[in-house]
Amino acid sequence: MSGIKPTTSERIFDAANIVFLIFLSLMFVIPFLAVLSTSFISAEESMRRGAFVLIPERLDFAAYDVLLNRGKIILNAYQVTIFRVIVGTILNLLFTSMLAYGLARRSLPGRNALVLFIFLTMIFQGGLIPNYMLMDTLGLKDTLWVLILPSLISAWNLFILRNFFMGLPEELEESAVIDGATPLLILFKIVIPLSMPAMATIGLFYAVHHWNDWFGASIYMNDVNKMPVQVIMRNILLTGITQNEAQLEYVSNPPPAATLKSAVIIISTLPILFAYPFLQKYFVKGVMVGSIKG
Repeated sequence: MSGIKPTTSERIFDAANIVFLIFLSLMFVIPFLAVLSTSFISAEESMRRGAFVLIPERLDFAAYDVLLNRGKIILNAYQVTIFRVIVGTILNLLFTSMLAYGLARRSLPGRNALVLFIFLTMIFQGGLIPNYMLMDTLGLKDTLWVLILPSLISAWNLFILRNFFMGLPEELEESAVIDGATPLLILFKIVIPLSMPAMATIGLFYAVHHWNDWFGASIYMNDVNKMPVQVIMRNILLTGITQNEAQLEYVSNPPPAATLKSAVIIISTLPILFAYPFLQKYFVKGVMVGSIKG
């Protein structure tokens, strides 16, 4: 079979596919490269060549110097975001896996009613004002925990993980019970190690949510020192460097607005882009298995 030569029509079809995929890839890559290149242009080059360039004449790091070296609030916002991503993702996985494991047990009394109740939360929500009043009443407003606790368990991620757990062989748990293992021991020693593709996928979902979310912090946070990087970057994009002297150290010759905004986009995007390739191999496998098992 390997010695069969492709026909002319098959070669034409393959060539057309390659050309189309290259064109499609360029449509995604070129805008990002344009933003990356624009973040390195100087004020003089911006005046001559316009707002966005694909290949800068020389690299100018003024925008990154303003945002990272002269803007202490941005570094503080990065610390808040990193804390939120790490602690939030760990707590998300812990509580989601515990609830998913319980709902995956067919012997759980009232399991169907609990599943229906959780499913209804995906359709009906309390609304912004009741949520704000709840966070204020609980004393979470203006604390870092308000960025983590309201989204502790995602119903969508819960169902994916539950379906994955339901697909695991019951004999493994039965043998562990015979050996005297408790439900928590079974979960952390047997179920979770066998579910690493699904756990990595769900963890990536949660981490991306924590990294990109800005709305919750803009609603519940008044202290600028506790705001995550996405809120700070959004404010800079909307108002510009000249109106944020209280947040950023004064610069006598600031970079162009387009350069500054491009640097903001790169700073807020690159970390999650670097993390994604390490978890990509689990991505499709975890979602597909969790969606068809059970």
